[in-house]
Amino acid sequence: MSRLAILLTTLILAGSANAGVAQGVEVSSLAAPDAFTTPGRDTGVAITLWKGASARTARTVLPLLATKSLSPAGAALARRVLATGAPGPQGAGPDADLAGARASALLVQGDARAAAAILNRAPGIDRTPELARAAAESALLASDDARACGVAASLSSGRDEIYWLRLRTYCQAIVGQADQAQLTFDLAQTQAKDLVFGRLMGAKLAGSGNPGPASLRNGLDFALSRSLGLDLTLAKPSPAIAAALASGGPAEPVFEAATAPLEVGILVEALMKGQPVGQTIVQALFETAGSAEPKVRVRGQAAVLLALALLDSPTPEVRSLIGALAVPEGKGPLGRDIALEIVGSQKLMGEAALLSLWICADAGAGGPAIGDRVRIVRALHAVGLEADARNFALEGLLGLK
Repeated sequence: MSRLAILLTTLILAGSANAGVAQGVEVSSLAAPDAFTTPGRDTGVAITLWKGASARTARTVLPLLATKSLSPAGAALARRVLATGAPGPQGAGPDADLAGARASALLVQGDARAAAAILNRAPGIDRTPELARAAAESALLASDDARACGVAASLSSGRDEIYWLRLRTYCQAIVGQADQAQLTFDLAQTQAKDLVFGRLMGAKLAGSGNPGPASLRNGLDFALSRSLGLDLTLAKPSPAIAAALASGGPAEPVFEAATAPLEVGILVEALMKGQPVGQTIVQALFETAGSAEPKVRVRGQAAVLLALALLDSPTPEVRSLIGALAVPEGKGPLGRDIALEIVGSQKLMGEAALLSLWICADAGAGGPAIGDRVRIVRALHAVGLEADARNFALEGLLGLK
């Protein structure tokens, strides 16, 4: 073969190799990690959960769920939708802060195992304070102080926030760095004084004295109380601590039918047995709603609306009676109520859940008012979150005075 032929052959082979490399790079490109795709556990909720949902709503609601106490029905809904592995709202997938808020919310609402499963596959923990905090709290709840302190040590952003100062104090104290721990403790208390943390950590640093009762507000309190040898059974645990101390997964809310007012028993019984809510039940409740006794009438009218929220096609006769019900409006803003009606009618499951949880977060541990609760039940029923719709209805019925 001539020298020219050899040169041409070499150039052709090199070009083919380069083309193969270029093609290989194109094929192996990966999508950015999704803050919602990793499952915490099997929830039975469809992977289309977040289809059509608003990323802006998610960024508003998830941080609230990481800080607010919810009613049992609200917490169960939060755990169910946040533990579901499904592609997130459009534009929210690669948001590391949102992934951290999701894990933190699961911790606070009592599903530590789901949070841990999500965090085990979350990238960028050392660069994202929200993710890092969830990882540290998850480790503390699992009594893995070394892992929690490792997270704190590797964090490259937000290290001077109060949570990390407090955790760093604890980490320094448990490895015998007493002087550094005292300095960090003083800085933390100067920045944001916390009486409970001050009492527990003060006793830890002193190595003697009476630390007082255990505290189970969060993972750091739990770790401090545990390290001081305090009796944890005497403290009221937050949902996150209770879930960490319990065996098995998070339990569904338990409702005691015997505590319900007698006049709404027909609806309570149907819901407890998983039976459909039919026209007969609604008609019976309308009779209660017309009682001459004011308290019975109020309870009956609330029960009628909760039943109607679970009824797909009320008859013309039933519809004609609805307008006479005098149940007051809820406490949630009108805009949120309208948004909930819209997403319910459009079958947007994820956003219906988020808007419902937003109302619940504002309402607190006592749960939403009847007016808000009826809208939540109606929307969750419409989008297919039937177990949660019934939980909210039962919780409301048992809370009637």
